[in-house]
Amino acid sequence: MLQDRMACRRRTGRLTHLVVFWLAVTLASAGAFAQEKASDGPPLPLHSIGGVGGIVLTPTALLVNPGPPGTVFGKPAFSAAFVDIGEKDFEAVAVTWTLWRRLELGYGFNRLGLGDLPRDIRRATGIDIGTHDVHLHNFNARLNIIQENQWDQTWLPAVTVGAHYKYNDNIDKINRRLGDLLDTIGYNDNDGVDFTLTASKHLTFLPRPVLVSAGARASKGAQLGLLGFTSDYHVTFEGHAVMFVTDRLAVGAEYRQKPDQLGRIPGLIRGEDDWWDVCAAYIINDQMTVKAAVGDFGTIANHRDQIAIGLGVKYEF
Repeated sequence: MLQDRMACRRRTGRLTHLVVFWLAVTLASAGAFAQEKASDGPPLPLHSIGGVGGIVLTPTALLVNPGPPGTVFGKPAFSAAFVDIGEKDFEAVAVTWTLWRRLELGYGFNRLGLGDLPRDIRRATGIDIGTHDVHLHNFNARLNIIQENQWDQTWLPAVTVGAHYKYNDNIDKINRRLGDLLDTIGYNDNDGVDFTLTASKHLTFLPRPVLVSAGARASKGAQLGLLGFTSDYHVTFEGHAVMFVTDRLAVGAEYRQKPDQLGRIPGLIRGEDDWWDVCAAYIINDQMTVKAAVGDFGTIANHRDQIAIGLGVKYEF
């Protein structure tokens, strides 16, 4: 028990150092660009729930707020989102900045309100798990290895690779209170690293511009990591299509395949389903966008048919 507590303290210390480092670089980036006068373009892309450039559920190969040509330190961007998921609720906040127009760094915080899951666990096992939510910290780094239309090839999509360190700060405590019950269905750790590969292309031959993105994700995460991480990687597909109805309004649809990482605990942990949504975003001005989405999150822990309704806002400095 003492060793577990010491290990937890060490991990918490490392997490604190990472957060401080991320915030310090963000503030430095903001100061470095206080004198920037060139136009940065519209405040797109948005932030995905994981805290990277994307839509709602899925990333895009385009980076957030890269700045005009010649930019070295991009200005930061901040976002916040709320999603109602049936019996549960989900919140996400994120901050990103882009260096040399090629490297996007960011931090995203996710909170999942567990709804009636703690009550159902108490009724089934007699155990109080001691919390009503779980928290997931996302530390993201994405490198744009090919820019769209690079080398004067108009057919060429943007291609971006990413590494995403995820840390769940209370799933271990829940597992210990349950007598390591989660270990029996595949739970292995409270942190893990996702790897992503994403390609995006603007289709300009249509009546209105359309952005399409497709990518692959290798992950050990159960429900993004909100229910912890297993010992095996699974590769899944994710993508979206977005049409710009006007210069300020865009509508689209997303699909995110989900690995079914954990086993079953009848009435408490069910199978994991793919996620999808239809969404809209509106550019308020050169710095702010708002978005809304309606989708299906399938099964999350103890409930099926999790219809999701979400709202979000993003601000670029």
